[in-house]
Amino acid sequence: MALRPPPGDLFLMRHGQTEWNAQGRLQGLQDSPLTPLGITQAHRQAWLMRDLLHLPRYASSAGRAQQTARIVFGGRTFVTDARLQEIDIGRCTGMSLQQMRDRHHGPASDGWIEWYDRAPGGEGMAGLEARLRAFLADLPGPALIVTHGITLRMLRLLAMGWPMARFAEMTVWQGAVHLVRDGQQRVFF
Repeated sequence: MALRPPPGDLFLMRHGQTEWNAQGRLQGLQDSPLTPLGITQAHRQAWLMRDLLHLPRYASSAGRAQQTARIVFGGRTFVTDARLQEIDIGRCTGMSLQQMRDRHHGPASDGWIEWYDRAPGGEGMAGLEARLRAFLADLPGPALIVTHGITLRMLRLLAMGWPMARFAEMTVWQGAVHLVRDGQQRVFF
C-alpha cells in the first residue's frame, strides 16, 4: 500500500531524556520520568514551537511523552494517540542493548535496528510501520507531534517515502524539533 504524503508539515519531537535513557535502558511500552535535563529539553522544544501552537497537537499516550507535551504545548489541549507509542520490545523492556544481545544470543555485529525488530514478544518493525501508516493517513494537515525515538524515525521514513534500508540514517535528538516538509527533513535545536 502506498502512503500518501502528509498534507502539510510535520513537527516531530522526541520526549525529553528519562531516567532509563540516562541509564541506557530500553523503555518500549514501559515508562520512566523525565530527568532534570529532560525537562530542560522539553522547555527548549516549547521555545522552538512557540509560534506554531495554533496547529493541531498530538502526543503518545506514554507518561514521558505526556509530560513532555504538557511542557511543549504550554497547557494547550492536545490529542493523545496510542499509535504514537514507542515500539514494543516485549521481554527486552528495561534491558540495555548489550543485555539484549547477551540474553538472546545474537551476534555482536548485528545492528541495533535488527534487535528492535526481533525482540522476543515484541511488536517488530512491521507492526510499528502499520500503526504509523494508519496514524499518518488520519492526519488532516500540519501537526505538532511528541513521540519516541524509534517511532519518530519511522514517522519520518514513511512521511518522506524512504525505504526501510535508510532507517539507520535517521538520527533523533532530544530537545530538538525534526521537521518533515515536502519530502525533506531538517532539525532545529
